[in-house]
Amino acid sequence: MHVAIVGGGIGGLSTALYLHQQGIDCRVYESVPEYKPLGVGINLFPHAMRRLFELGLEDAVREVGVEAKEFTFFNQHGQLIYREPCGRHAGYDWPHFSFHRADLHRVLLDAVMARLGPDAVHNGHRCSGFSQDDQGVTLQLDTATTSHAVRADVVIACDGFHSAVRRQLYPEEAPAHFGGINLWRGVTRGQPFLSGASVTRCGALRHGKLVVYPIRNHADGTQTINWAVEILKSDWSENDWNKTGQLSDFIDYFSNRCFPWLDIPRLFREAEFILEYPMVDRDPIPRWSFGRVTLLGDAAHPMYPRGGNGGAQSILDAELLASLLANCDDPVQALQAYEAERRPKTRDIVLTNRSTPPDAIIERVDALTASQPFARIEDVISLTELQGMSELYKQVTSMDRAAVNVVHH
Repeated sequence: MHVAIVGGGIGGLSTALYLHQQGIDCRVYESVPEYKPLGVGINLFPHAMRRLFELGLEDAVREVGVEAKEFTFFNQHGQLIYREPCGRHAGYDWPHFSFHRADLHRVLLDAVMARLGPDAVHNGHRCSGFSQDDQGVTLQLDTATTSHAVRADVVIACDGFHSAVRRQLYPEEAPAHFGGINLWRGVTRGQPFLSGASVTRCGALRHGKLVVYPIRNHADGTQTINWAVEILKSDWSENDWNKTGQLSDFIDYFSNRCFPWLDIPRLFREAEFILEYPMVDRDPIPRWSFGRVTLLGDAAHPMYPRGGNGGAQSILDAELLASLLANCDDPVQALQAYEAERRPKTRDIVLTNRSTPPDAIIERVDALTASQPFARIEDVISLTELQGMSELYKQVTSMDRAAVNVVHH
């Protein structure tokens, strides 16, 4: 069997590694001429880290990532609402790691090149369409100078939010779903805050929400700190995810948030760069697999960047799909079985990320306190209720400790 993978991001490279592990020949076709270290942070919870460790990447990811110790939730006044350990500190058999997306991508790319060979990834090859028959798929690829066809037994589309393969399968699909929220993201080098390994959310959405966590440790004791701001907005326009953002568009929401544990305005002002893009996803679709062609990762289930599930779910997709292809005589049936298991699960995550993401904890307290400071959090909401809200999201996303650890034991 030969598999063509459209897209060389986290999902595409993970798929290549899993197919190779199963003894299946594959090639990756990526549209960008060369990879550049763009992007910002990404969290991978134990359910995804287990997969990377089992792929033999533990040493490599430890070199580039920051192992998180805790999740913390603060209101916009800088008051701690809730704190809980994460990863191995919470009894999981695997850790929780935070990365610069470019660092994680490089780990995966290096592994693909080392294991599959230097010709495993073809850059500058943009998919412009496909056709298929009972024997295989013909993939049309465009380069800067030519257009040519590649024949494969199976095509796996890992080409992201703006997937060309999905667009051919669903030519009348509605535009991206806008959540009424705009995002600004950046990275800043500075001193560690809180534990030095805290994944922190601060502020209810209507006052300006911040997610902040370290993604690189440096020899001089400083860290590269990833941050993301969410602000309510009524209109939006699509961009390429790398539009330059303006500090003046959001700094006023945070002008009074200079806390003992973090000077937030200073964090923004000293950023290496600022990117702006809308909070968008797509409505779940009724079908991913069409004959010998299927969708994976953001091409299949683009979701709001909340709860560390975008990249993680693509890794889970890859593991299952490779296993099914290796153990099924008919690849069409393998793709159908993959979809039958993964589509309902990711649909629930897409919808949950819209309605009740992890920071629903902050929204709940903000409503109970009418946005005012509190004297004691215990007088506002019980620890049991806070824990229950946290566990509910983990269960929906298969990140609860019992679900993750049972595979190990």
